[in-house]
Amino acid sequence: MDDFEIEASGSLPGVPDAFQRLWTPHRMVYIEGEGKPTGDHDCPFCTSPQRSDEDGLIVARGEHAFVVMNLFPYSPGHLLVCPYRHVSDYTDLTVDETREVAELTQQAMRVVRGVSKPHGFNLGMNQGDVAGAGIAAHLHQHVVPRWKGDMNFMPVIGQTRAVPQLLGDARRILAEAWRG
Repeated sequence: MDDFEIEASGSLPGVPDAFQRLWTPHRMVYIEGEGKPTGDHDCPFCTSPQRSDEDGLIVARGEHAFVVMNLFPYSPGHLLVCPYRHVSDYTDLTVDETREVAELTQQAMRVVRGVSKPHGFNLGMNQGDVAGAGIAAHLHQHVVPRWKGDMNFMPVIGQTRAVPQLLGDARRILAEAWRG
């Protein structure tokens, strides 16, 4: 940044100013694709259940599937429902896995409604890289709570989403509500 840019902006990059910029350098890992799994051994959906619920950001565990916080959420309370088995295609799920993914998705919606009162949800699975799957090798169902007016110029212009709740805090609140 040259002297003109510093003078015009009134501050250095990353330093608060009148524009109240939201700096999210941690998202560069996601944007640049760092840390994407290359096989089963480093798949976050395979390794997460091997950790404690807190460390793995797990909200609930079932017999065939589990519910985990999205590390790069679109909104507060963005959950993922994943089979334990490393499988990429929805048609390859067993009957029991399909049933439990559906049941956990329904319960996730109930819990999030009880905790944060969203006005609606986006539910979905992106099958394959071309369809937008960030981790295409391991199937996961998105449960994204939505509120009226929750999307503004930030995602469009700034390619940034403001998420006002830390993942650990959201995980704790949702896990406590899940258990009733």
